[in-house]
Amino acid sequence: MSIWNRLSRSVADFSRSLAGWFSRPGEAGAGTHAPERPVAFTMAVIALSAKLAKADGVVSDDERAAFSRLFSVPPGQRAQVERLFRLAGRSTAGFEAYARQIARLFHDSPQILEDVLDSLFHIAGADGVMHPGEMSFLERVTEIFGLKGRFRCIRARHMMHPDDAAYEVLGVNPCDDWAAIRAAYRRLVRENHPDKLMARGVPQEMVEIANRRMAAINAAFEAIGKERGEGGRLLESGS
Repeated sequence: MSIWNRLSRSVADFSRSLAGWFSRPGEAGAGTHAPERPVAFTMAVIALSAKLAKADGVVSDDERAAFSRLFSVPPGQRAQVERLFRLAGRSTAGFEAYARQIARLFHDSPQILEDVLDSLFHIAGADGVMHPGEMSFLERVTEIFGLKGRFRCIRARHMMHPDDAAYEVLGVNPCDDWAAIRAAYRRLVRENHPDKLMARGVPQEMVEIANRRMAAINAAFEAIGKERGEGGRLLESGS
C-alpha cells in the first residue's frame, strides 16, 4: 500500500485521526494509535506547510501551488491531502507540535530536516513576499529541528536578508566556511586598495571612493569574524 493510500485511510476522519495522534495538547505523536512513521511524517509536513502559508494572515493561491509542486500527490489521494491542507491552514495554532513530530521522526537525519525547511522557505516566498510572521515561524521551526546554527545559511539560499549585508559586501554566502570568506576578503583588498589606484594615477575622487569601499570591506570582514568567533586580521596593504 502506498504512503498516499495509507494517508488517505488515516485522514478519512481528520478530527478522529488527530485525536488519536495527539493524546495530550502540544504532544505530537504521543497517542497510543499514532500513525506509522511515513504517514505521520507526511501528515505533519502537510499541516506544517499549511500553517506556514497562514502565517501572513492568508493562504494564497501561489502558496497552494508551490505546495502542490513540491509534494506531488497521486490523483486518487488529492482530495484528502487538500482537505488536510485546508483544515490545518485555518490558523497557525499548534504548528510547533507538528514541527516536534517531524524532529522526533528524523532526529538522526538532519539533511531531511533541512530539506523540509527548504521546502517551507519555498512555499513562504511563493507569493513574492516574505512576511515577518512567516520568518518568525521558520526561525522557530529551525530551532525545534535543532538546526538553529544553520538558519542563516538556509535563509540565504532563498533570500537576502538585512542581517546578511556583511556577506553581500564580501560577495560570499552565510553557508561559506571561514577559509572561503577570508580568501574573498583578501582578493577584495588586493583589487580595491587605494594605494594601487594612486599608483595608477586615478583622480583623487576615485581614491576617496576606494577608501570608503575599503572601510566597508574591512567592517564586513570584522563583523563576520566576530559573529563566527574568528580572529580576522585586517589587511592594511594589497599584499
